[in-house]
Amino acid sequence: MKLLRDELRDDPLFRKLRHGVGRAVADFGLIEEGDRIAVAVSGGKDSYTLLLLLEKLRRRAPIAFEIVAVNIDSGYPGYQISVIEEFLRANGFTYNMVSTEHYAIIRDKRRPGSSYCSICARLKRGSLYEAARVLGCNKLALGHHSDDFIETLLLNQFFVGSLKSMSARMLADNGETTVIRPLVYVAEADIITFSQQAGLPVVCCRCPVCGSADQQRRRMKQLLKELEKDIPHIKNSMLKAISNVHPRHLLDRSLPAALPTSADTALLDGTARKQGGYPAP
Repeated sequence: MKLLRDELRDDPLFRKLRHGVGRAVADFGLIEEGDRIAVAVSGGKDSYTLLLLLEKLRRRAPIAFEIVAVNIDSGYPGYQISVIEEFLRANGFTYNMVSTEHYAIIRDKRRPGSSYCSICARLKRGSLYEAARVLGCNKLALGHHSDDFIETLLLNQFFVGSLKSMSARMLADNGETTVIRPLVYVAEADIITFSQQAGLPVVCCRCPVCGSADQQRRRMKQLLKELEKDIPHIKNSMLKAISNVHPRHLLDRSLPAALPTSADTALLDGTARKQGGYPAP
């Protein structure tokens, strides 16, 4: 097993990824003194990368916090949990492996033709919350990267009719666990490259759709890929848009109405158009 925890100090790409995580931690207050953070590790490229980055940050940070790797075994036949456990052990991580009967539940409850991912994700999230509680962790770190945020924004707009993505930090429905997503500024392409260069022991969860995004998410990925040909900065722009919201220019009647200002008329000016957004035609 390749040991990585102490070998990444001089890797340029790892430094770039670490900078992105550090920026997210600072922008959203993701990590605080005394935190004990459960890091969800599935055996995929994103969760391995997140774990290594948080461990590097833990060693360098001016505050004290702990991380515990948590793996949820959903029970799919052939899932190589031994590979994940060996990586965690060899690299000196504190970890907890949780076995579940999720596969059996999914077989019984999933409607024909419906997504495996949605029901599996709900079951796994519940197990992660419970594991965090049992392990005394006040936070749960998930490996969603910037592409996930952008694709989720598009999916909600196109198929749900909601202007919603994901939060970098939010209190879970259980009212106890704070969910954090430190990879919000990290691009999936960089994670793929790093994973390949570092030789991370990526394993598949072995569900029937493992290794492929669901149909609608694939469509969003393809749409973004096509748009990038003409708008190279589109992903950065969309990620920025999530944190640059102007409620007064939306139609949600539950939002407090703001009084119009003289700035509205300036939107006809080219400079204001660039800075303040596109006015209605």
